[in-house]
Amino acid sequence: MAIIKWVFWITFWVLVGAFFHYTLPQVDIVRVTDTYEKRIDFGENSIFWAQADVGSDGTAVNRDVFFIQTRRAKGDVMVYRNEDTGWGWPPYFKFDTSNLQAEAADAKSTGEAAKYVAIKHYGWRNEFLSIFPNAISIRAVDGPDAAKGIPWLNIFILVVFFAIAYAIWVRWRRFRMARIDPTLEAIEDDLVEKRGRFSRWIGTWRAKDKS
Repeated sequence: MAIIKWVFWITFWVLVGAFFHYTLPQVDIVRVTDTYEKRIDFGENSIFWAQADVGSDGTAVNRDVFFIQTRRAKGDVMVYRNEDTGWGWPPYFKFDTSNLQAEAADAKSTGEAAKYVAIKHYGWRNEFLSIFPNAISIRAVDGPDAAKGIPWLNIFILVVFFAIAYAIWVRWRRFRMARIDPTLEAIEDDLVEKRGRFSRWIGTWRAKDKS
């Protein structure tokens, strides 16, 4: 029983951590190498793509998606998609996909004359599942070692979440101690008493058999 309990809570907190890691904004310092547009046919990984751009038909099984190719200072490549989030989830209320693509195209540079930018995004990059983080904003920075800034929004959201989780846990603990535990103890005592009666009844039959 204890193992099942631990497995449940570990699984729960892993899912909560994955949810926040995917949804909360992150910042990468990169150099834009190219921008392009590609027709995407959505399949099993459609959950990792945003809805169609605001004002367009959202019923299509495929659509053109903007992409931003970048390279980090260490040399590894990162590719971002550039899609509106609109009024959907996550609630970034992003409606400026075309403007962001223009800004990214204007920020392109080569390794010899590198210009670095900070791209704020959410989501994951996974080559096997063909999923890409979604770029939210882009701004120029002084170089590859530029500070990303303190993630105040992430800190605020996590503090509020854990405060609510703690408040729920405290109230649940009080409710369990006041209502559930006494009920379970009463049921357990009743079962013990009935088991004792049954044992005594069996004992009387054994005594009769011996006589």
